Amino acid sequence: MLNVAVQMDPVQAVNIEADTTFMLAMEAQARGHRLWFHQPQNLALDDGELFVRAQPLSFRAIKGDHYTLGEAQTLKVADHFDVVLMRQDPPFDMAYVTATYLLETVHPRVLVVNDPAEVRNAPEKLFATHFRGLQPPTIISGDAAILADFHRQHGDVVLKPLHGAAGAGVMRLKADDRNLNAMVETFAAINRDPLVMQAFIPAVSEGDKRIILVDGEVAGAINRVPPKGHLRSNLAVGGTAEPVELSERDLEICRILGPELRRRGLLFVGIDVIGGYLTEINVTSPTGAQQLRRFGGTDAATLLWDVIEAKRRS
Repeated sequence: MLNVAVQMDPVQAVNIEADTTFMLAMEAQARGHRLWFHQPQNLALDDGELFVRAQPLSFRAIKGDHYTLGEAQTLKVADHFDVVLMRQDPPFDMAYVTATYLLETVHPRVLVVNDPAEVRNAPEKLFATHFRGLQPPTIISGDAAILADFHRQHGDVVLKPLHGAAGAGVMRLKADDRNLNAMVETFAAINRDPLVMQAFIPAVSEGDKRIILVDGEVAGAINRVPPKGHLRSNLAVGGTAEPVELSERDLEICRILGPELRRRGLLFVGIDVIGGYLTEINVTSPTGAQQLRRFGGTDAATLLWDVIEAKRRS
């Protein structure tokens, strides 16, 4: 039996029919592992030792009655836990980054999934740029003039926040759109992060493939189709999941990424591919595993726990 701390968003709000963290936790329970719940703010570094105020957790597949939490206890992470699942949702802000620093103090004595240092070093839209030739034309900058030059060069583009998630803030600018400066000013009023601008991929109307990789190997994929007339296909903003076959180009992308993901200890990753182009590498709390299983695909939770258990035995 492993003691597993699940660092996640509040359990009360979990959608048991779609949530990947719920699926991973249920698989751990089925294997006899003991679950504990905490949030990033419950971590504490005391004289160089990491503690957490955590609650015993049990999940069940009953809508409206899906969890039980026990009394909170303050525990020394390195002494009490074997595994930490770092599964809280972005935004990937300084609070998120700080949590990776804290968890790094116990990894790999306590196996943190994904490796917290590599999560910090692989911001999802930036990490994709490490693999040249796989992305559509892409620029990352906070300079309005540089972004305007890229817009003139490529015409139809997509603008999005660098550290956004779930499709938040994604906008399309056609060649004749004059709103770029206003958009840059609006984003700058929210934070100082650069923006991402990419050439628009018309194939997005056919869907955005979410491919799940476990320890660098393809587990399977779903296609996320945007509502008619919309740009964003994220399930959180109304996209519809459907089964999909991987093309040779999709598999080529996975073959290129796989060894690097494995080397970095990024055990559970979801990549986004549109029209044969890699757009993001999701390493924080990738989703889509429930939909993949529902369509008769691989059980990614089973694959992940096989890997985790093998690493704990080694």
